[in-house]
Amino acid sequence: MTRITITTEYITLGQMLKEAGIIDSGGQAKPFLATQTVLVNGEADDRRGRKLHPGDTVTLADGQAFTIEAQ
Repeated sequence: MTRITITTEYITLGQMLKEAGIIDSGGQAKPFLATQTVLVNGEADDRRGRKLHPGDTVTLADGQAFTIEAQ
């Protein structure tokens, strides 16, 4: 599981995808989420503005998994 470390209270799902290198720009988040299954804490979510807090996990359809951690 890959760790995404944040210095703020939360990071949005779109920002996390960009930070993880899954998408190249924030503008790609909406089309990506419309065509790919993304699980946030085990539940499907397609909202690019979904707030992710430390302890949350994000799993992509290809099996990649990410956990959000505070710095």
